[in-house]
Amino acid sequence: MVRNLQRSLLIMPAHVQRFVEKAALRGADAIVLDLEDSVPPAEKERARELLASSVTLAGSGGADVLVRVNNDPSLLEPDIRAAVQPEVHAVFLPKVMSGEDVRRAEGFISQCERALGIEVGSTLLSVHLESPAGLLRLEEIATASERIESMSMGVDDYRLELGIEPSEDATDLLVPFTMLAVACRAVGASPIGVMGSVADFSDLARFERAAVRSRGLGFSGAYCIHPDQVGVLNRVFSPSADQVAHARRVVQVFEEGLKAGRASVNLDGRMVDTPIYKQALRVLALADAVAERERRSTNPGREGD
Repeated sequence: MVRNLQRSLLIMPAHVQRFVEKAALRGADAIVLDLEDSVPPAEKERARELLASSVTLAGSGGADVLVRVNNDPSLLEPDIRAAVQPEVHAVFLPKVMSGEDVRRAEGFISQCERALGIEVGSTLLSVHLESPAGLLRLEEIATASERIESMSMGVDDYRLELGIEPSEDATDLLVPFTMLAVACRAVGASPIGVMGSVADFSDLARFERAAVRSRGLGFSGAYCIHPDQVGVLNRVFSPSADQVAHARRVVQVFEEGLKAGRASVNLDGRMVDTPIYKQALRVLALADAVAERERRSTNPGREGD
């Protein structure tokens, strides 16, 4: 079973209405309305005020709507107060360095849910680490709240604090991304992100290679900053037709073997045992989740525009 499919999470500034108005057309599984880095200080209050209408617009095509808040003591509470709404799926919490950061945000969210009559716990959290200090506290962070649906890493900020330049094949990110994937899977959350940078949106081939690297480590999706990147993520984090067809054959021959009293069978000269069978079931569950996500979308997306 796939908990909640989010192959692509498109981040856009919450105060730029022309972007928000087109959000539902982009084909992303989730839209992240940003109150943080892409909103200048003078526009933050206006961005909050626009959220009520922006959330409805962004989610009108069937995408999950998240709101990225500022993890700053002077901004966090008013941001969360504006973000918590019945139609908001999750709060995207950046710059997380400890479990206390998560619990503080959760406390504000719970207050807002009670005030609005929303079921407490229904607003989820997407946690974003951006520093070596946060990485060292990864287990503490991952277990800080049952609201955590996904976790990701801000690679540019991480590299800056580590004092390293990006490598061509992103080998510098192998350890932190592996750690993130393990922590997420241990608590039932989804690891999201590309093993590389999202900033160079003009080089889609490079972006796709970064996405493929993270998929190979067990990541289930990624955020992006440009509509052209959405189609890449949806493709990379979906099983191919060949993978689905092979998974169906694996399931068929294994279940036939079970009926014959065997838990290990041959398929095209390769052994199929229980772990291989379970992996095939996972592929089929993901394919079903992709089909369901696309059925929910009233505006199938397109690249470009």
